[in-house]
Parts: sequence; C-alpha cells; structure tokens
Amino acid sequence: MTEQTLRIQGMTCASCQIHVQKALEAVPGVDSASVNLMAHTAQVTTAAPLDTTTLIAAVRNSGYDASLPTPAGESHASHDHDSMETPHLGLRTILALLAGALAMLLSMPLMMSSATSTDPLLRALANALAPLMPMALMNIPAQLIRWILCALALATMLFAAPDIYTAAWRAARHRTTNMNTLIALGTLAAFASSFAATIAPATFTRHGLASDVYFEAVIFILAFLLAGRWLEARARARATSALRGFAQLESSDARLLTLAPNSTDYATAPETLLPLSAVEPNDLIRVLPGDRIPLDGLILHGRSSIDESMLTGEPLPVTRSIGDHVSGGTLNLDGPLVLRATAVGATSTLAQMQRLLEQAQSSRAPMQRLADRASAIFVPTVLALAALTFTIWSIAENTNGHHEGFARALSIAIAVLIIACPCAMGLAVPAAITVSLGRAAQSGLLIKGGEALERLATVDTIALDKTGTLTEGRPHIAAFVLAQTATLPAETLLAYAAAAERLSTHPLAQAVVSYAESQQAPVILSEGRSPQSKDPESSDSPRLLAPFPLTITDLITLPGTGLTATIASHHLALGNAALLTTTPPPELLAPPNLSNATPLYLLIDNIPQAVFFATDELRPSAPSAIAQLNALRIHPVLLTGDIATSATPIAQAAGITNLKDIQAHLLPAQKLAAIRTLQTAGHSVAMVGDGINDAAALAQANAGLAMASGSDLAREAGDILLLHHDLRLIPLSIQIARRTTHIMRQNLGWAVIYNLIGIPLAAGVLYPHFHILLSPILASAAMALSSVSVLANSLRLRTLPTN
Repeated sequence: MTEQTLRIQGMTCASCQIHVQKALEAVPGVDSASVNLMAHTAQVTTAAPLDTTTLIAAVRNSGYDASLPTPAGESHASHDHDSMETPHLGLRTILALLAGALAMLLSMPLMMSSATSTDPLLRALANALAPLMPMALMNIPAQLIRWILCALALATMLFAAPDIYTAAWRAARHRTTNMNTLIALGTLAAFASSFAATIAPATFTRHGLASDVYFEAVIFILAFLLAGRWLEARARARATSALRGFAQLESSDARLLTLAPNSTDYATAPETLLPLSAVEPNDLIRVLPGDRIPLDGLILHGRSSIDESMLTGEPLPVTRSIGDHVSGGTLNLDGPLVLRATAVGATSTLAQMQRLLEQAQSSRAPMQRLADRASAIFVPTVLALAALTFTIWSIAENTNGHHEGFARALSIAIAVLIIACPCAMGLAVPAAITVSLGRAAQSGLLIKGGEALERLATVDTIALDKTGTLTEGRPHIAAFVLAQTATLPAETLLAYAAAAERLSTHPLAQAVVSYAESQQAPVILSEGRSPQSKDPESSDSPRLLAPFPLTITDLITLPGTGLTATIASHHLALGNAALLTTTPPPELLAPPNLSNATPLYLLIDNIPQAVFFATDELRPSAPSAIAQLNALRIHPVLLTGDIATSATPIAQAAGITNLKDIQAHLLPAQKLAAIRTLQTAGHSVAMVGDGINDAAALAQANAGLAMASGSDLAREAGDILLLHHDLRLIPLSIQIARRTTHIMRQNLGWAVIYNLIGIPLAAGVLYPHFHILLSPILASAAMALSSVSVLANSLRLRTLPTN
C-alpha cells in the first residue's frame, strides 16, 4: 500500500470534508481516503503508486483545491493554513465588526420609526439608546440612511467576506452544498429583500408589505462569521502546536566534515555548512554545543549531554558518548560531537515520528462516523427546513391579516439558515483527537489515531510482557555452568554461543555476546570438570578462542524459545527449556543464589552442554505504574515466555501479587491464546510488549502498547508507542484516552443539542406562547460561537498531566 498526503484548500465545514473524501475515494486505484478538517490535509492510501495530479484533479472537480505538501514534512506544521487560505482574516474581521457597529448606529432611527420592525430585540435596544444618539443622526433622511446601509453591506460582502460567496458558488456548480451555502443564501436573501425595499418602498406599501431593511443584519452575520473563523483558526493553531513543534525541531543545515582516508583527526578536519538535503548516509557531521542534532547518527568522537525531551518526554538530559546513537531534533548541550549519519530525510526518527503523528491526526475515530453521516445530510435538511419555515410563516401571517407577514417570514427563514452549523459537529471529534495526540506526543507517547484512543479508553485488563517491558531489558549473564555431559571445552562453547547470538537482536542474545567478550561472570564447573576438560594442561580460566574460524549457517529464530543453527558441522541450539527433550541434568539447575535467574540452555547435537543464567532488573517505574493501573480499576496480568521461578519474583516486586495473574513459559501462540481467553471472558484487554514474540498478542489485543526500543514488528503491531522506558506512561495513556473520549462525547452532545435547540428557536417555535423570535444577527453570533466552543472545550486536553 502507498500513502500520499495532500493539502486541501477551501474546506470550511464537515460537509466540505465529506465531499472531498468522497471525491478522492471515487478515483480508481484509491483504497481509502481520510480528510482532516482540523489540519486541512488528506491522507490517501492506494494499492499502487498513483499520479498525484489525478488526485488533485479529483479534488478540484469537487469544488475545492489541493496541492502537494511543502518539503520536509511541512504539510501543515509550519504555516497557519487558515491564515494562508483567507489572507488578512483578522483585519477583515475587525473592519466587518466596525462596519456592523456603524450600521447599527445608523439603523437605530429606522428601527425607532418602524412600528412593524420584525426584530423587537433590536428595536428595544434602539429605544433604550435613543437619549444617547446625537440629534444630527436623527435628522438624516431615512432613505439616505438606507442607501448608506446598502453601501456598507455591499462593501462587507465584496471585500470582507468574498470567499463565502465564491465557495458557495463552486459548491453549487458541482451540485453540492456546505456551510457557505447556508450563509450565502441567507445573506443574499436579506440583501435582495432590503435592496428591493430601498429602491421601491412605495411598491411594498401598496401591496401591504413591510418595507423593513436587513442591511445591518447582513453585515453582522458576516462579521460574526468572520470572527468565529478567526477565533477558530487561532484555536486550530493551538491544537496543532505539537505537530508544528516537531517540524521546528528539524535543522535546515549541517556541518559536513572532510576527513582524509584512515584519519581520525576530527579536531582539525575542515568543515562545510551544507543544506540538510545534501547530506547522505555515512557522511561525517560535526555538532557544536547548543546546536540541534540535524539527523540520526552514531557518535564517533566526543561526549555530551543531550536534551531528548521533545522526542521522548524525558525532562532530564542524558549523557551520550562514542558508540551511542543520537536522534535528529534533539539538542546537544555541552560538548562537541562528531557523528556518522545513519538516517537522513524521511528515514530519520524525527521524520517518522512526525509522519506517524500526522497520519494519526488524520485518522477517523469510530465515534466520528455518526457525525459524518449526520453532516452528509445536514445542509440539504436545513435548506428544506428554512423553505418550510418561510412557507408556514407566510401563510400564517397572511391568514391573520398581518402586513409584515412577508418580512417576518423572511427574517425567520434567514435565522434558520444562519443558526444551523455543521462545523461544530464536524470538529467535535477531530479537534479532541488532534489536541490529545499532540499532548500525548509531548509526554512521550505516540498514539496511532482516534480508533486506538477509543479502544484504549475501554480497557479493563492489561497484559504485560516481562523482559524489556517490566524489566530493564538489559539482562546480564550472572553465571555459566558446564554440564558433566559436555563434549567441548568451555571456551569453544562460549565461542559457538556468541557467534550464533550475534545474529539475534534479542536482549538475552546480546547478554550472551557481552558475557563471552568480557568474561565478567564466573564459570561454575560441575564436579570433576575443569574449563578445558579435554586438555588437563590448559589454564583454569576459559578464553574465548575458537580453534578455527566460525561460520554460522541455517540459523532459525524460534520466537519465545531461542534459536538453532549449524556451526562447525555441529547442530547448535540455545534457548529455554523448550529445547530440551528430557529433564535437564541436576548440575544445570539454578543454584540457590540464582533461583530468580532465567536459564538459557546450550545444546550441541542435542546433548546439553551448558547453561547461561541471565538476570534482569525491574524497571524503577514499574511498581508505581502498577499501582496507578490498580487505581484506574485496570487489572494487570503478566504474560511471559520466561520460567515461573524467574517471572514470579519480578511480578510480585512490581505489584502483581496474585499467582493466577502470572502466566509463565508461554510461546507466542500461547500469549495470543491468553489474550483471546481474556477477551472471550468479556474483558477489554491491552497488551504491552517489545519483542517479536509479543507481536501477535499486540495485534490481537483491543489496544497494543509497544516499547519504541523494541522490535520493528512489535512497533508495527502496537497502537501506541512508548517513546521512553517510564512505565508510568501506560496509565497516563489510559487517562489520556478516557479524557479524550469524554471530551469527544461532550463535543458531539453540545453540537447536537445546539442544533436541536437553535433551529426550532430560530424557526419561531416559542413565538405562539411567549412572543420570542430570534434575530438573524443573534443567530449568526450563536453559529460562530458554536464552533469556537467545541474547539475551546477540546483545548482543555492540553492541561492533561504528564509524568
């Protein structure tokens, strides 16, 4: 599958979003499309590479515009899209509001003199302010005031809000509707009626119609709409601040070192400042104190403290020296470094994280599907309701003999058009998702979209792996025991084991290699054996010296068990007790001081030769994380491939004390079965793991949390990535998920209630009993505030706690 990102211009509401999405999904070859109203982007997934011009043409044919994102992943991170799409939005809003204030002042004499004004609220306001109005204003002829108001309204429509009418016209040409359709129809109807009453007031009077004008309403409707969009743009910028923060971390250039062959004189090597795009893998880069590290690299020279907080959420700097890897976007604090570039451009950690966050923010949560279905029919429904309202009020007023019947019916229909707002419904879910994903990223969590959030919020049971999850994942070999049946000397066995384990990335494999190279742990000999039993004259200290060059063939990794290989014409197997066909010899059982260690049995030609005893430390944050999970009423269980004697003490030290909650010696298929058993029992299960043997369980769980330092397969299978090793991120992720889904429900509830109350109120449902009608001006203010209120409610997620 191929994914492409497009910038979308012209979207203003949920209806626009749905039209663009349907247009993209209709393109042959497109598997799926997800359009983000918050970010003004579209993520398009195709089964094979598809020409981008085809996708852009499809968007343009639907009445909107599209373009490719700018370089370096700046699809919407480095610009405020709203200000770019609607230039000088703030200035135009202020001018429209000033025009509205002037129009209100000028219209007051007309309201006071009109006994049939359809806006009793504004008429009452005019009467209350009458003593404060200058006499000169009262002496201006009414007809001149009308023409001045007409000019102000026309200027506002043409210069302050022309994009509303052009967008409505584009939608009409493509036989679609959106929020701009409602605003344009309402204001054009009000302007046309007012203009007709201005040029031919006598005609209205002859036919018994009130000649009221709504120019001030047109101005205020547009002014409030622009003000709402301005506030909305500012709120969107705050909501996407985390993503912009990732983009700002990327350096624009790098200091390239030119080094003579076989030279290590980094201090005097000449350097050239080049754009980052010119740097290639394996180039040498110098990073000075105070500089941002421009790319992923391996430290060849130097030592420094690195601030990785923006990438990992860890507030304290970490020390990095020769041989350590560093990530682009992190900050070099106090020492010069020389790096060999390992990943540049789109392959760097920063670019991958930014791309993942963008894709997550463009994803669609299940809760949004209801809002999408409602938004798809919203605007046509409102148009029909406005027409029905106008018809009913016209008939009712004419039946009652009221001369102002047409004017009142028109005013009420306009209010219905204006107050309806699909924007609030369209923003309800993506606004909350965008803010929460950004907040999570700042805390060291990468959540792969709204669906993962919703599933994580329902979790009541959490299964944890042991090695690399509950424990540090950096085991070391505490002892190496030779069996009485060993057919090879200790140094040869160590050489064989290290040669095979070098081809594995498992933490236990690395522990074996480290032990074989450093010989820090003792060799425990079985009775009557020496390290080199075949050579009585040799030293009693094992040496990692193979008698001939070692070649590994037929290497097979057995997830959850170990590995097998062919070496020096021997069949080698190294792993847990599952490799043994019989009970291990007594001398290979763990001594009392290593009862909590993990045994790794070494077999040559199916004969047990030795055992490595590996120990791993519990993560310091594990007990606190388990306590927080219990406080959240989430039941923790341990699923591990390790033996019970090693797993139980670790689990109990972490706070998992019930033996029924500790399942040990599990193969990957058995971990998967354990997750399914819990789900069959009615539990919503999250799985936390880091290894290849956890991938199936991570994929099966309702929500999978993978350690970012784990295997690629585990990271792919997980829904949430923990960017650093603080296990308190696990309860934090659940708190974020629960709070986000709560905010999403609130937003959707408010959007629905707003329209359920606002539209009938604008239609005059209270008038028969209470004589209350909603002014189109107040309707426009309420409409503008609805979207802003949804965004403001979503921004509360920025105050979520961090560890």
